[in-house]
Amino acid sequence: MKKAFKGEFGYIEYRKKVAIIRTIVFLLVVLAIFFSGLFIYKSQKSIFSIIAAVLCLPTGWSGVNLIMFLRAKGCSLGDYEKISRVKGGLLIHYDHIITSYDKNYYIAASTVLDKNICALAADKDMEESDCEKHIKKMMVGSGYSGYSIKVFTNTEKFCERLSQLEKLRNEKGIDPFAIENSWQEGTVQTPAGVLLSISL
Repeated sequence: MKKAFKGEFGYIEYRKKVAIIRTIVFLLVVLAIFFSGLFIYKSQKSIFSIIAAVLCLPTGWSGVNLIMFLRAKGCSLGDYEKISRVKGGLLIHYDHIITSYDKNYYIAASTVLDKNICALAADKDMEESDCEKHIKKMMVGSGYSGYSIKVFTNTEKFCERLSQLEKLRNEKGIDPFAIENSWQEGTVQTPAGVLLSISL
């Protein structure tokens, strides 16, 4: 199983597999400890039962994490290939799960360039304006105001916008990769970094 880092294509699928394996292992450990105590002491009233009960906490957490990733929607292979054909020198991050108090927003892909934030929803039924407002709120909270934020549910329109941003990138000589690589830990995150940090 190839590891995928946050922002890479296939990240959500990777996290699903990790969550499945981790939850199964945790559950097997809990059951093994509990039944070992039952076999040795012929009773549920032993230290083994207490240890098994305590280990139910991380097992439960892992199960909740698994359910969340099973419900999550990422970037499809078809959308990834379409984006790859038009992205040029733009920095694209994939497979975001942007969380809020009310709901989760599944973002297939996003890019940030010169005060423009552009994203493609993985959930085609998403209310784009809600997601845009949430991203704007998070960006302002990180010190970035005045950004144009647009979330698309249509892949073709998203790719058209990427083409426009790539043209702008060329005209202004912007290197998004250099901007990200020059960021130093402990300093204010880049706008693209903020998008990743508010995502699972």
